[in-house]
Amino acid sequence: MGSTVTTTEPEKTPPASSRPGYGRLLRTRGAWTFLLPGFAARQPFAMLTISIVLLVQHTTGSYGAAGAVAAATGVSMALFAPYSGRLADRYGQRAVLVPGVLVHTVSGLSLTALALAHAPLWALFLAAVPTGASVPQVGPMVRARWGVRLQGSPLMSTAAAFESVTDELTFVFGPLLATALCTAVTPAAGLITEGALTLVGGLLFAARKSTQPPVAGADGHARVRHASALRVPGVRVLIVTFLGIGSVFGGMQVSLAAFTESIGEPGLNGVLYGVFAAGNMLSGIVCGAIAWKAAPRKRMVVGYTALALAASALWTAHSVPLLAALGLLVGMCIAPSLITGYTLVEALVPAGARTEAFTWLTGAVALGQAAAVTVSGQLEDRLWDGAGFLVPMAGTVLALVTLVALASRLVPPHRNHPVARGVGHRVPVTVD
Repeated sequence: MGSTVTTTEPEKTPPASSRPGYGRLLRTRGAWTFLLPGFAARQPFAMLTISIVLLVQHTTGSYGAAGAVAAATGVSMALFAPYSGRLADRYGQRAVLVPGVLVHTVSGLSLTALALAHAPLWALFLAAVPTGASVPQVGPMVRARWGVRLQGSPLMSTAAAFESVTDELTFVFGPLLATALCTAVTPAAGLITEGALTLVGGLLFAARKSTQPPVAGADGHARVRHASALRVPGVRVLIVTFLGIGSVFGGMQVSLAAFTESIGEPGLNGVLYGVFAAGNMLSGIVCGAIAWKAAPRKRMVVGYTALALAASALWTAHSVPLLAALGLLVGMCIAPSLITGYTLVEALVPAGARTEAFTWLTGAVALGQAAAVTVSGQLEDRLWDGAGFLVPMAGTVLALVTLVALASRLVPPHRNHPVARGVGHRVPVTVD
């Protein structure tokens, strides 16, 4: 397939006196041809978990059951996402994306039909596994395409921040859209819309063959490109930290839904989660506008410390205004950690394994989210309303301890030959 991939010259480095910014980034030749369909294709990622939770909770009456089914989806995505990334590096994004979106659409509709038919829980689990395993990894694919366009450009960090903003923009609109559809139309409307957007957006994105990265091994460096990104020690440290970030997403989704239902205002769920995501998006915009002087490793430790402290206060909120304020603060602390983590991938991982590395981190967020959804659902069912907020606190604190202890592994290795740089950040899921 290497001979069929059309590549373009990387964006030339602008003069040092010209400060990189979003305007210059968006004027990159060919960028809009993959940005617009890419945005549409990953919008459903922000809708998937909350749509499953709302549908299954409606049909079973249990947040524990809803969280478990959503967790099965997240676990399967986390397990299969890195394999999908490696296949994309080796055979090309289109070869992986087209069958993936088809399988995801069919399996998601099957899960919807089974839930509405009040099928046994084991049947919902069976449908949830292929639904999660086939989630298209569009975010990492977009970042890999930026890497092709911006090799050696100072716009790399700007692109990383831009991708963070784009991801979190989906988390502003995705939960709002899913909640509105599930509460105002029908509980199944969220998953149905998610499947339709995945199919249309994914196929349009796959059609942009001219901007996809070259197939691994096409340049004669197959041995380097086929090495797993998981062999890099720094990637393993980042996976743990991203698991903690996933615990925030999962804990917030279930706990906010339970809290708003307990006060008789289920429609506020999407609003509160949107406030949380808006904080993430706004801080991502700011991060992209700052010319950082501190090393990424130091920024990662400081930013993650702030996230752990903010997440530890969520369980104390017992009113909508206070919960909205704390959610906004937690959201503002997430984007810096995500951006810095994906930026570190550029320096730690060889270019031929970078898509796989991005999917490992995306999968880690999904796995952390899945575990948090499960535990939060059980806590909400068995303890008090809002007990699920203990999960983000525990997840981020444990990840912070690991990060501080192993921060030395985030130092980039010295290479004898320059390696083309890539760009990082993700939804979600994408998680949604």
